[in-house]
Amino acid sequence: MAAAGPGQGPGAGGAVRTLALVLEDEARRGSGGGGYCSGDTVSGQVLLELAGPLPLRGLRLEAAGRARVAWSESSGAVPGAGTWGVAVRAPGQGPRPEAEVRYLDIRQSLLRDPPEGEESLVLLDGRHEFPFSFQLPQEPLVTSFTGKYGSIQYYVKAVLERPAAPDQSVQAELQVISHIDVSSPALLTPVLRSQEKMVGCWFFTSGPVSLSAKIERKGYCNGEAIPIYAEIENCSSRLIVPKAAIFQTQTYLASGKTKTFRQMVANVRGNHIASGSTDTWNGKTLKIPPVSPSILDCCIIRVEYSLAVYIHIPGAKKLMIEMPLVIGTIPCIGFSSRNSSITSQFSMDMSWLALTMPEHPEAPPNYADVVSEEEFSRHVPAYPLPIDCEEQLCCPVFAYIQEFRFQPPPLYSEIDPHPTDVEEIQPVSFML
Repeated sequence: MAAAGPGQGPGAGGAVRTLALVLEDEARRGSGGGGYCSGDTVSGQVLLELAGPLPLRGLRLEAAGRARVAWSESSGAVPGAGTWGVAVRAPGQGPRPEAEVRYLDIRQSLLRDPPEGEESLVLLDGRHEFPFSFQLPQEPLVTSFTGKYGSIQYYVKAVLERPAAPDQSVQAELQVISHIDVSSPALLTPVLRSQEKMVGCWFFTSGPVSLSAKIERKGYCNGEAIPIYAEIENCSSRLIVPKAAIFQTQTYLASGKTKTFRQMVANVRGNHIASGSTDTWNGKTLKIPPVSPSILDCCIIRVEYSLAVYIHIPGAKKLMIEMPLVIGTIPCIGFSSRNSSITSQFSMDMSWLALTMPEHPEAPPNYADVVSEEEFSRHVPAYPLPIDCEEQLCCPVFAYIQEFRFQPPPLYSEIDPHPTDVEEIQPVSFML
């Protein structure tokens, strides 16, 4: 709930005790909730408490959503200082690029029209409630975001208009989410990269360092752990350290110019690899912290992610592989996720394809030859049948189990369907 204090200024007279804005689904309003989506209905009430009769010209509701970008060309901008949480210009700075895109603009009147011939409507003292409801546009809305040089924000505001005093308002921010399903085929595809670097200078090279890395899929959600598969070979004379990190890249576009801000949001470190040694990451995990989902559908603000696997080499530039990531909102569930995981595990080790199989499979043995009737009769003692229940309880239990011990199963085959004098073995290839 958002609330404003008692009215001030000429003509206020202390008549307005409380002006508040209450949303029905309060959990979805702030950043901690699930957020609103395109087409959702936003409902709530404007609460007005008066200490005495108050003339009003109107009470209107405004809903707005905008993406704004601004930065200074001469020096660093001051983020979060503006009304929308965007960067603002300090005195004496040069011209700054600016851009704005509107996604939502709704206005409603919450008061009935004043009587004919009168300019205002008088509300009596006490508590007044004004319900409201409006629907967000059906076209996709961009996810709420506040970054280094810009923001995407949505809000609902109630404005109280009085004839002899300044307008009084109260507003509440709306958290909007544009859902990204990471189960889509484009985000389930694995990503594989490899690179090699020669360590040394001019003719004094010490050998190459090679790196191959793979992730199971491109799309993940907050809280998921990304399994990283990597192979590192150190043929140089130096001690190297493999690392992995998730980077967030914010890109801002305004006035034909581009501003980029990049930051690391999570990282993990591997073991040292000595000269002439190799190391393998067989699913080393890197957990995604709470971050904003990827924003790819705004023309002035983009938020992208990447997974970098890199090697720190003393005395040389690092060897880095960067793979694109998409942070979504709908997690990958069901068969597609398990199938992706299983497929990736098989693709890491394909040595089983080198195994050979006979062209004609050998027929199974005749189980009648394994246990003959004579052997069966020799090993099965003939126990007399019990006379009554007491004798049945005294008989050894294993005698009745022994009766079925050598019973042969049904015959699978008596004749080899593929007789051959010389067994031919040929490799078998599989198409995956």
